[in-house]
Amino acid sequence: MNSAEWSSAAQRPPTSEVPHRLLEELLLIWTTSLLRYHRQYAADEACVTDPGPNSTNPYRRTSILGMSHPPVGDQASPTTVFPARAIHTLDSTVPSGSAIAVKDGRFLAVGEVDELVDVYGGTVDHSLADKVLLPGFVEAHSHKDTGGIWQFTYVGFEARRGPNGRLWRGCTTFDAVVDRLREADRLLDDPDEPLLAWGLDPIFWPGERFDRRQLDTVSTTRRIFVAHSNMHLATVNSALMEQEGIDPDTLAEGVPKDDSGWPTGELQEFPAMALAGQTFRSFFGRTQSDESVLMFGQAARNVGVTTVADLGTSNLLDEAVVRQWIDIADETFPMRAAMFHGALMSAPDGDEACASAMVDLKRRSTDRVRFGNVKLLMDGSIQGGTARLRWPGYLHGGPNGIWLIAPDQAAERIGPYHRAGLLVHTHANGDQAVDALLDAFDQVQTANPLPDHRHTIQHCQMTTPGQYRRMKALGMCANVFSNHTWFWGDQHRAITVGPDRAARMNAARTALDIGVPLSMHSDSPVTPLGPLHVAWAAVNRQTPKGEIMGEHERVTVAEAMHAVTMGAAWQLRMDDVIGSITPQKFADCAVLDADPFEVDPAELRDIPVWGTMSGGVLHEGSPQTDA
Repeated sequence: MNSAEWSSAAQRPPTSEVPHRLLEELLLIWTTSLLRYHRQYAADEACVTDPGPNSTNPYRRTSILGMSHPPVGDQASPTTVFPARAIHTLDSTVPSGSAIAVKDGRFLAVGEVDELVDVYGGTVDHSLADKVLLPGFVEAHSHKDTGGIWQFTYVGFEARRGPNGRLWRGCTTFDAVVDRLREADRLLDDPDEPLLAWGLDPIFWPGERFDRRQLDTVSTTRRIFVAHSNMHLATVNSALMEQEGIDPDTLAEGVPKDDSGWPTGELQEFPAMALAGQTFRSFFGRTQSDESVLMFGQAARNVGVTTVADLGTSNLLDEAVVRQWIDIADETFPMRAAMFHGALMSAPDGDEACASAMVDLKRRSTDRVRFGNVKLLMDGSIQGGTARLRWPGYLHGGPNGIWLIAPDQAAERIGPYHRAGLLVHTHANGDQAVDALLDAFDQVQTANPLPDHRHTIQHCQMTTPGQYRRMKALGMCANVFSNHTWFWGDQHRAITVGPDRAARMNAARTALDIGVPLSMHSDSPVTPLGPLHVAWAAVNRQTPKGEIMGEHERVTVAEAMHAVTMGAAWQLRMDDVIGSITPQKFADCAVLDADPFEVDPAELRDIPVWGTMSGGVLHEGSPQTDA
C-alpha cells in the first residue's frame, strides 16, 4: 500500500457498528501511524530520487544508506557531512557516493550532501571536497619498529622515506654503505655508544659477501650492528664480536664462518642475532619507546593506513608495553592497532600459560587497540637464505634455511592458542615451511575443531596450488607478500629460486581462484609501509628490470583494493568495524588525491596520499622533503 492508498483508507466511512467513540480512538491511532509511515516513506523515496543529469543540484542524488533519524527540536547534532570528489565504499550495497555523514566517530550514512543534511542535520565540512575517499587501508603485517627504526642509520639499497617525510637515498654499492656508516660514526661523541644501522641488502651485490671486514673499515673500536632489510639477519664488526665472545668456538646455528674458521660477522635469525648481547638488546629495545609508537602512527597516516597489525614485535606479557599502547592509541592517534604477541621468543612459562594470559588480555581491548592475537614463525627469509624450501632448494646451492619451530613441535606450539580461541598468524615463506605448518594446523583442528578460526599463513611466498587447496579445506587465510615482486624479483629470478619458481611466487590469483581469503602486506619496515604500492605490485608484478614476474598471477585493481581493506580486516577479525565505508563502522578513510579505479594500473603506486580520517578526525600527512 502506498501513501495515497493510506490517505484514502483513512477517510472511508465506517462500515461496521463499532461505537462512535471507539471508532474515533481507532482512527486517531491509525492516522498517527499513517503520518509516521508517510514521513518515513517520503524519506525513503528521497533516497532514490534522481533529478537527472541536467539538474542544477551539484550533489546529484543516487543513493543513501543510513541508520538513524534526524535530531528532534532544539537538540544539537554532532553530525558532520564530508563531500568528496569520489567515494568508493567497498560495500556492495552502496558502492559509491559523493558524501559521508559522520557522528560519534562512526559512519552514519553514505549518499549526497543535501540528502544527508536534510535527514541527519549537522554541518558540512568541505575539507575533502576535492579528494577521493576509500576505506582506511589495513596493513595486516607490519611491525612497531616501522617508526622507531628511523632513529638508526639507514643503509638500504632502495631510497626510502621516513615518517617525517624525509627521503633517504639508497646505498647501491659497498662503498656507499661504508661511507654512510663512517659519517654516522663521526657524529657519535661517546666512544662506548654502538653504531646502529639497518636496511642492509647483500643480495644486490653478487660475489663477495658484505661482512665484518667492511664494517671494520668504519671502526675497529666502536661496536657496529647493522640489521638487514629482512630483519632476520644482521652483520656486526670485529669489535662487537670480541666483546660478546663470538669466535671460532661459537657453535650456534646461524653463525657462518670463513675458510679460517672465524665467524664472518653475519648472524642469521634471532637466536644468532641475540649473541650480539647488549648491542642487540639496545637495537630492538630502542624501537619500543613511546616515540617509536608515535612515529609508527605518523608513518601510517602518510600512506592512508588507519589500522595496523603489529605482528610479534611487542611482548604483550609485559604490562608496561600493554599500558603504552592503551595510553598512546587514544582518539587523537591516527591509527588503530591489532596487537599480536610474539610467542616464539616470549612464552617463558610455556604456551599454555601464555595462551591463558592472552585470553585475559583480550578483555582489555579497546576501540583503538585489539589484543588476543598471537604470532609464530616457522622459517626465515628467502633472500636471506634462511627460509625452508622444498626440493630442489635454492638455485644458488646454499643450505636449506633454518627452522625456527621444528616441524614435529609445531602442533604442540600452536595447540594451546588454538584451543583458547585465539587468532594465530604464522610466518612461513618457503613451501617446505608451509607443508609443516599445514600438517600442524590439520592436527590441531582435527583434535579441537574450531569454526571460523581465521588462522593465517603470513607471506605465503612459495605456496603452491595444492597447498592453497589444503588451506581452504582447513579454513585458513593467506596474507601474501606481494611487494617482493618489485623489491627482490630480479634477485629471485637470477639467484634464489630461478625464473620458473619466481613466476609462481606470491600467487594471489591462485589463492583467490581457489577461494582462500586473501590480504596483502608490506611487512614494514622490511619494505616501505604503503598499501598502494602493495596493491600495485600484485596488479602489475613488475620487477625493477621491467620483467613481468608471473603475468598469470596478476589480480585486478578491485581485488587488490579489497585485499588491503576488507580482506585484511577479515583476517584480523575486525571486518565488523573497519574495512569498508559502511554505517556503524568506525569513520576511518584513506584520503587520496587521485582515484585508484581511474588511473592507469601502472601508476597505482604513484597516487599522492593526502592523509587519513580516523574516527572522524582528519590527519594530514607529513610534507615530503629530500635528504
